[in-house]
Amino acid sequence: MIKTVIFDIDNTLYDYDSAHLFGMEALTAYCIKEFHISEQQIRSCYDKAMKIMAKRIGTDSAAIHSRMLRFQCMTELLSQPLFPHVENMYHAYWDTMIANAKPSPGILKVLEELKTRHIRIGIGTDMTASIQFKKLKKFGFDSYLDFVVTSQETGVEKPHPHFFEVCLEKAGCAADSCVFIGDNLKKDVQGACDCGLFGVWYSQEKIPEKENRFPVITTFTDLEKFLQVCKIL
Repeated sequence: MIKTVIFDIDNTLYDYDSAHLFGMEALTAYCIKEFHISEQQIRSCYDKAMKIMAKRIGTDSAAIHSRMLRFQCMTELLSQPLFPHVENMYHAYWDTMIANAKPSPGILKVLEELKTRHIRIGIGTDMTASIQFKKLKKFGFDSYLDFVVTSQETGVEKPHPHFFEVCLEKAGCAADSCVFIGDNLKKDVQGACDCGLFGVWYSQEKIPEKENRFPVITTFTDLEKFLQVCKIL
């Protein structure tokens, strides 16, 4: 019997990719205005900063996602003052990105249905906690959630087993009574399955290829299909 459903956030509960484009446009506009450089130079600097931070931090850490650190690195590469630019760049990106982010169609109805069935609802996400909490509140998910697990809290990113151990600790149920839903086959689905949870792939409206071996939800708008795939019906 399924007692808990845990959702990834980015590209699961909302379309991160499209929202990210809005954030990058705002960041680019700020840098063009303040630093008098081209869009191409900004993009090149952003990519270089990402690679530098990945090398410094390592890939199994929530800090790898920190835009504050990324923008700090950018200003240093551009020989620009850290203050006020790093914080301004942070807000230009995140405020715009979150303002333009839209919940996945049908997800609120899914959360409402899970609540009526007294199934616990959790979040299992890579990323720093503060920005993920802002997203959840903006989307109106906050009143439905029983717990949140971030890679900042666990000290490791998915698919590390410890991440899913903390998810199960907070879920308060056996692994085979817990569904984990996410867009990333390796990190969300395979990672969950390897730890005994029931991993479900959210394919973002795409039809999966035939060789896919995991249960699939293509959309949250078909509530009955969602419940069937998650073994709730």
